[in-house]
Amino acid sequence: MDDALATIYTAHVTIQKLRHDRALLEGKFDHVAIFSGALHYQLFDDMSYPFKPNPHFKSWVPVTDNPNCFVVYTPNVKPKLIYWQPVDYWHKVAETPTDRWTEKFDIVMIANPDDAKAHLPSGRIAFLGEWDERFASWGDLTPNPEPILNSLHWDRAWKTEYEIECLRRANERGARGHLAAEKAFRGGASEFEIHVDYLAASDHAEEELPYGNIIALNEHASTLHYYHHGRSRLDKKNLWSFLIDAGGSYNGYASDITRTYSTHKDEFHDLIAAMDEMQLALVDAIRPKVNYPDVHLLSHRKVAEILARFNFVRDIDADGIVERRISSTFLPHGVGHYLGLQVHDVGGFMADRSGKTIPKPEGHPYLRLTRVVEPGHVFTIEPGLYFIDTLLAELKTSENAKFVNWEKVGAFRKYGGIRIEDDVLVTETGHENLTRNAFANVA
Repeated sequence: MDDALATIYTAHVTIQKLRHDRALLEGKFDHVAIFSGALHYQLFDDMSYPFKPNPHFKSWVPVTDNPNCFVVYTPNVKPKLIYWQPVDYWHKVAETPTDRWTEKFDIVMIANPDDAKAHLPSGRIAFLGEWDERFASWGDLTPNPEPILNSLHWDRAWKTEYEIECLRRANERGARGHLAAEKAFRGGASEFEIHVDYLAASDHAEEELPYGNIIALNEHASTLHYYHHGRSRLDKKNLWSFLIDAGGSYNGYASDITRTYSTHKDEFHDLIAAMDEMQLALVDAIRPKVNYPDVHLLSHRKVAEILARFNFVRDIDADGIVERRISSTFLPHGVGHYLGLQVHDVGGFMADRSGKTIPKPEGHPYLRLTRVVEPGHVFTIEPGLYFIDTLLAELKTSENAKFVNWEKVGAFRKYGGIRIEDDVLVTETGHENLTRNAFANVA
């Protein structure tokens, strides 16, 4: 941890204490024990799945690769880190932590996971994390009490300066990967080869990615979560488009970035440019007190305008395209979600820290964020326009089929679709586009 990050990490730990103080007081608990998680093994095998830590654990410490650890916190007491370091010559064990962040913790080393029991305090403990029945004998532990989780999930929407800097750095790692991926695409690489180049440029092993890379050539871009990496190179005369949705990680914080490219300077290239301009207009609308569902509805209005301008839909204006939900065929997902310790970070529907929720707008079931945004919130803005066979088939049998230029739509099926996605921080006076800044910094 460099000096700049170490300085703001101190303030971050202080904020974590205050948030947990409040949650423990309101939930009537004496302590919190946050479990990093356990290894899980493949069926009938001794090979474990890649370890993914509990986000509540990594909100305290930048430890993302060590299971069987605990952060134990009691109000007005220095936090304790119980750190697993087994005697093991089969695997590389976690090294003893010595970085500057460790100054904020009393660190206890354990060789056996069950040794953690002796280092838990007496009293009523809120246990946060993956529960195992063996923990029931460890003391007065309540697994994942809802009032505690609700309070912490509510607070997590407001990122600390340390978290924001980690998100900036995650975006820069992702931007480097994206630049390498575009270069590979332009060189005729396969989806798999593009993926490998992304990993190298972003300095990630595959299991370190915040989510599976979406590397989609041509019509594959019409599958929103396309995780298959084709090995075969396409003949350049049949290579039309490339959509990449891939992020980076830094100290357990994620970036989530999507770009779309055309092989040629054709009408699809112009459509991408129109979507990019539209996406930036949505980002420009972000400021404190904006109701996020309004941004989502604005994205539908703007997609409708593009559908009419490019003659995919005709004989009806943009308002009619939205009202008849024709736009939902071409934009079938929400315009974004909270981002942070998780790619789809928690708390997106919360009305307050009690756990009450804010409903999604009628007709928009896939929106993941319904709150009014505030300074310190970070989320994605990711409008799309796709040519998805199953949704187009439904539209073709509806009364709205008469408004669709089916010949034009059919000609664009080979491109799959477009998505443009940036990570955006709300500031006191407007917003900071973490992703566009990252691309500028690494170019």
